[in-house]
Amino acid sequence: MNTRHIQINLSEQQLTLLDGVTVINSYPISSALKGAGEQEGSGCTPRGLHRIRIKIGAGQPENMVFVGRRVTGEIYSPELAADHPERDWVLCRILWLTGLESGRNRGGRVDSLRRYIYIHGCPDSEPMSVPLSHGCIRMRNQDLILLFEQVKAGMQVDIREGVDG
Repeated sequence: MNTRHIQINLSEQQLTLLDGVTVINSYPISSALKGAGEQEGSGCTPRGLHRIRIKIGAGQPENMVFVGRRVTGEIYSPELAADHPERDWVLCRILWLTGLESGRNRGGRVDSLRRYIYIHGCPDSEPMSVPLSHGCIRMRNQDLILLFEQVKAGMQVDIREGVDG
């Protein structure tokens, strides 16, 4: 039986891949600048139990740009960033999350899937371990590529504010 799951600690800005209680790997992340919260339009990172709904981007280059979960054909560079300063860069891979807790992160105005909450790559120039995203979980592209290969659609993701929830 596979007991692999992901635990995200918002206070520590850390994503940990576990098999049962055994740590497989741990990575720095960047969650929402506006903190934790579930409301649609809040710009916050939703808490609670989720699962990976779908994996997007297998085999794409490290700095491939996604818009609306689709490959644009662009490769991120500082020059491209200067040409599009308004973009929130989604690079490399996407793990699209769906909430599992009705009324908390599933359904109505708190639905993580409909809020387009992802674990995704970002430019190397973006700091990690600092909350700066618009609600998603950002990771370094190289870290996300490693994680992407070790997870499956359906895997549980627990997003907590701290160690105790």
